[in-house]
Amino acid sequence: MTRQFNIGNRVITDESSSFVIAEIGHNHQGDMEKCKALFKAAHEVGADAVKLQKRDNRALFTAEMYDSSYDSENAYAPTYGTHREKLEFNKDQYLELQDYARELDLIFFSTAFDRPSADLLEEIDMPAYKIASGDLTNIPLLKHIAGFGKPMIISTGGGTMPDVRRAYEAIKPINSNFCILQCTSGYPPVHEELNLRVIENFRQEFPDIVIGFSSHDSGVAMPLVGYMLGARVFEKHFTLNRAWKGTDQSFSLEPAGLRRVVRDLERARVSLGDGKKSPYFSESAPLSKMVKRIVAAGPLKAGHVLTEDDLAYKIPVSAKISDFALLAYENETLIGKPLLVDVAQDELITAASIGVSDRAA
Repeated sequence: MTRQFNIGNRVITDESSSFVIAEIGHNHQGDMEKCKALFKAAHEVGADAVKLQKRDNRALFTAEMYDSSYDSENAYAPTYGTHREKLEFNKDQYLELQDYARELDLIFFSTAFDRPSADLLEEIDMPAYKIASGDLTNIPLLKHIAGFGKPMIISTGGGTMPDVRRAYEAIKPINSNFCILQCTSGYPPVHEELNLRVIENFRQEFPDIVIGFSSHDSGVAMPLVGYMLGARVFEKHFTLNRAWKGTDQSFSLEPAGLRRVVRDLERARVSLGDGKKSPYFSESAPLSKMVKRIVAAGPLKAGHVLTEDDLAYKIPVSAKISDFALLAYENETLIGKPLLVDVAQDELITAASIGVSDRAA
């Protein structure tokens, strides 16, 4: 069964290049110019997509939660709801950001945290939807967004396999174009809790779905491990400055880090090769200075019957190596055979030296 996930102009399979999402979230601090700068930087380092988060805070939070005090060094307002409002972009701003992403040839989509946000994003024709880990069990929201018929990316932080299976079974009959990400909802998680082998389990459990990895750790190495385990969609939090104010900034990657993730994932893909062991042309020159051939251990006369003591294994001048030069493992081809010609010390003893034109003879 072939796994395939289509998003924008990309088709992602086990054999394709990885799909890398720069998760901006609210690292833009509610500032459109910063957000555009993040878009541009993500494009420049090779990310395939940028992602924001959309919340209708009145719909998302109870009145008590909305009005609760928010006393944090990362707070933009005194209550949790008003803090969140400071970080939200409205419809017109999303449209402006869509135009800018289009100029960059960058896929731009968002997480919809609630039904009104999903409806707003669909109104402006958002090309894909992310489902946050907190909504893995929100089957009504999953079904609503699946009904849009757009690509969906499902995070699974804090979930169990039955939770993921339930989400899969809710979405699949409505929309088959989705992928599932292994995720640990620590911010950041300790490495002992990344549990990357879940990627393998997801691949076995859902053989028709592309699997990915939402990497909340602050380093660049774990996506590469995820790739080797079968992940092909990757999400990394992204910022321009990890010292900026904001909950997610400290574990986000700056441009140099995300560039390495993109680079190394592609290097991993091409480095795996086809699995067939054979020499490359690029190896011929280096190996000519490393591989030993059979030479005479001392001066030898025509008619001498060769013994093991007559043979030495050395690296000759590469210009003197012919197709008849013998490698060390071919010594038994020579032992017990008389020489047809004189051979000087350190001179190559070849198959032709004993009158054999076919090395396999």
